[in-house]
Amino acid sequence: MPDPRMKQLADILVNYSTKVQPGDWVLVWSNTIALPLAREVYRSVLRAGGHPTMRLDDDDLNEVFMTEASDEQLQWMSPVTMGTVSQVNAMIRLRAAANTRVLMGVDPAKSRTYQAGRRDLMEMYKKRAASKDLRWVTTQFPCQAHAQEADMSLREYEDFIYQATFADQPDPIARWQVVHDNQQHWVDWLRDKQEVRIQGPDVDLTLSVAGRAFKNSSGENNMPSGEIFTSPVEDSAAGWIRFTYPAVRMGRSVEGVSLEF
Repeated sequence: MPDPRMKQLADILVNYSTKVQPGDWVLVWSNTIALPLAREVYRSVLRAGGHPTMRLDDDDLNEVFMTEASDEQLQWMSPVTMGTVSQVNAMIRLRAAANTRVLMGVDPAKSRTYQAGRRDLMEMYKKRAASKDLRWVTTQFPCQAHAQEADMSLREYEDFIYQATFADQPDPIARWQVVHDNQQHWVDWLRDKQEVRIQGPDVDLTLSVAGRAFKNSSGENNMPSGEIFTSPVEDSAAGWIRFTYPAVRMGRSVEGVSLEF
């Protein structure tokens, strides 16, 4: 029997984050590890009157592709993927992994070639998202690999994810509306501010935000969320920042990054 919190999370993704309407074409893009949540999202899209299309990724297949593919194959973009992402009304991404280091042995040059081949896809995706023509949300499925990265048991990590998304609450959508309303107060306060100064043990950074808008991120794109973000003036950064938390990208753990402007 599915965890009732998983059903709640599916409902949040479909009815709050992407606001699926009758007739919407919805791409549910999931790792095979997240299939239990994908089923609930699929069911929720149907109940909302949408038309779900499922895409499943697999860690082992990704490793085979990144290991065996030629440069031409790495750069080739499937017209099925391009056509789908260019036309769907909503996209729900469910992220999970059996092994977060599965691509650790892949030549970084091949990873760069692969990313370059997806530039047109990403540009089209970003333009559709910016114009609100494409509604999208990304979330994490609580799995063993991510629990291990967090130094938690799977049960602890499940509780962490479902608490963070309010999927353990009687009315999670109402809770996210409270987050939105509380953050909007600060969005309004930040309007027309000229400069941001960030200071701490690992940062002393000044950024110009003159003329820039501040956005209220309350679970409509990233689930969970709870942030206010903006884009600083491109050439305005002055100072330094050091990142103490490791990041895993394309199977590689990156630590000790520092930047000076």
